[in-house]
Amino acid sequence: MPDLPQRLAAASADVSRLRDGLVDAAVLDGSLDVAYRIVDSPLGSLLLARTPVGLVRVAFALEGFDTVLSELAAAVSPRILEAPGQLEAEARGVDQYFSGEMQTIDLPLDLRLIDGFRRAVIEHLPSIAYGRTASYADIAAAIGRPKAVRAVGSACGHNPVPIVVPCHRVVRSDGSIGQYLGGTEAKRVLLALEAT
Repeated sequence: MPDLPQRLAAASADVSRLRDGLVDAAVLDGSLDVAYRIVDSPLGSLLLARTPVGLVRVAFALEGFDTVLSELAAAVSPRILEAPGQLEAEARGVDQYFSGEMQTIDLPLDLRLIDGFRRAVIEHLPSIAYGRTASYADIAAAIGRPKAVRAVGSACGHNPVPIVVPCHRVVRSDGSIGQYLGGTEAKRVLLALEAT
């Protein structure tokens, strides 16, 4: 008779097989609307979520992954499953960015979580080159709303796909780094990574 650790390992393997079978069936019948995966990074754990359209959310642990998943269920669809195999390209892109192999994480995006002015800001951010920064005022002027500096800051704070869409490259006019969804230390780490 197997001992307890062997039985627990076998039960864990059974659960993994069942989960993988559920994911495969959901993908085949089109009932998986949001797949997610948690990856490790120099900034701690990150939640990556994608729809059939593309990456819809990158979340930092301090946001609370359960909260983020609940928000996705309300805003996108309650048909959400942890499906690491469905996010291989996204996980690889994040790894390559942090290892310095890639300066741009070029992935299909699903920006349905933002619209209007905020979307205009988010769509402009990829034009800030790797290793460079722009001020909130620069972004406001670039999108034709020079007086909307605070609104640019708010848009960056609501970026659903930080790191991939580089809101961390937006700083205050005096050169100080400003706020960041993942915390100011995370922003410092990202800017330092890109400065090397």
